[in-house]
Amino acid sequence: MNAVSRFLDSDFVYQFWRNPVAVISAAIVLVVVVGAVFAPILAPHNPFDLVSLDLMDSLKPPAFTAEGDPHFLLGTDDQGRDVLSGIMYGTRISLLVAVLAIGFSLVVGIGVGLLAGYAGGAVDAFLMRVVDVQLTFPSILIALLVDGVVRAALPRSMQEQLEIYVIVFAIGISRWPQFARTIRGSTMVERQRDYVMAAKVIGLSSGRIMLTHILPNVMGPVLVIATLNLGLAILDEATLSFLGVGLPPTQPSLGTLIRIGNNFLFSGEWWITIFPGVTLAAMVLSINLLGDWLRDALNPRLR
Repeated sequence: MNAVSRFLDSDFVYQFWRNPVAVISAAIVLVVVVGAVFAPILAPHNPFDLVSLDLMDSLKPPAFTAEGDPHFLLGTDDQGRDVLSGIMYGTRISLLVAVLAIGFSLVVGIGVGLLAGYAGGAVDAFLMRVVDVQLTFPSILIALLVDGVVRAALPRSMQEQLEIYVIVFAIGISRWPQFARTIRGSTMVERQRDYVMAAKVIGLSSGRIMLTHILPNVMGPVLVIATLNLGLAILDEATLSFLGVGLPPTQPSLGTLIRIGNNFLFSGEWWITIFPGVTLAAMVLSINLLGDWLRDALNPRLR
């Protein structure tokens, strides 16, 4: 309780409550995350339960329109699936893929950055040239390339089972260079500190120094970058799914829902694509605004 009380009384929390943009963004993210995590409980329908679907309910407009059905608040799609429930389940999948992808990027980027910054010399030069080469290509193109290569290498019988892991790997491997460069720069500063020199004098191994001494002191900027890249990873997944190379139709994310609705946009069924699109935009914008505030909060010079 003492730790919780100190945190609630900290300057970090004080700065948060004084920033209305951060508060509103956090509220939006909280609503979206709660709706996604507890979708099986909170969603009014199960859009993936084929037994409960009725084609007679297809293409119904939102409940607040003149022809709307109160049972379907945001309307239905061409198969009679509730759009609101589809958004909640789709957001769940999009967030899962993005969090796993950024987690993978963190592990790879932190490992490469620590090694390059601490070792220096030829190791640093080689690893940073690899980073520079990858940064010359847009992340979505790298994700598309990796996704296509991995799919071609996997047996057809395993592709659908491993599809979510493939897209996590494709997005994650396209975003690790930013973490590596940030960690490398901070590590090069920290390795000159007295506490690192003292650790070397008492005989600690390089691995232990990097993990237990340097890493905790360079994580601040990485957390900010991770927050900003989380929104970008959600957009990457949505883009891949919109292009038809993301998750299978049995696991539709927000990108898949937007792609499905796009086929009916010009025939008047605007709600099928507009509501998932607004959800995606609001979620990514809120995450980015939180990341901007976190950057300012963790860097006193920017206040």
